[in-house]
Amino acid sequence: MSASKTLLFDLDGTLVDPGIGIIGSFRGALEELGVSAPPHEDLGWIIGPPLRKSFAAFLPETRVEDGIAGYRSRYNDQGGMFNATPYEGIHAALEGFRAKGFRIFVCTAKPAPFARKIIPHFDFAPYFDGIYGAELDGRFDDKGALIAHMLTVEGFAPETAIMIGDRANDTGAASRNGLRSVGVTWGYGSAEELTEGGATVLCEAPRDLPQVISALL
Repeated sequence: MSASKTLLFDLDGTLVDPGIGIIGSFRGALEELGVSAPPHEDLGWIIGPPLRKSFAAFLPETRVEDGIAGYRSRYNDQGGMFNATPYEGIHAALEGFRAKGFRIFVCTAKPAPFARKIIPHFDFAPYFDGIYGAELDGRFDDKGALIAHMLTVEGFAPETAIMIGDRANDTGAASRNGLRSVGVTWGYGSAEELTEGGATVLCEAPRDLPQVISALL
């Protein structure tokens, strides 16, 4: 396998199931601001999209940054980011891609400083050549802009790269930048969402990723 082949992996809903940590931090931040938070099971949709968009659904524009600050206090300072579980089989898939010479990057809408703590905590660091995410000030909240930035910085060609993610913002961002994408259905996005979002192909389990990626290349 040529070393020029590049894989971009989303983090939440693709590498790890972060539901308890993210949703718990989100609900706590809303309640601190006096907003009655929906039950945990109704908030799976906040995992994947930029945090500012999620808080904007519950707070006036003038309070969104307050919500984000409360969330980050719980998620970062109080350790909510580590309240997650790697998906079964994902380490083995990454190890196989590394052995075949792929360049592998994290590409997440999560702030990069958080992602850089999570990746080593769950023993993913040996597999990745770099970790890219949003900036704390909101730059690169849009995953399309983030992928465009990565294309410039890392210099890989769109036609040799594949985005792997569980939400339409992953697959759509890939399409806008000329990349193919694998929509993974073990995360938080449905097969319908991923297909409508432009996924090149779907994958049902981490163990199937090597075969799916091989078929695309």
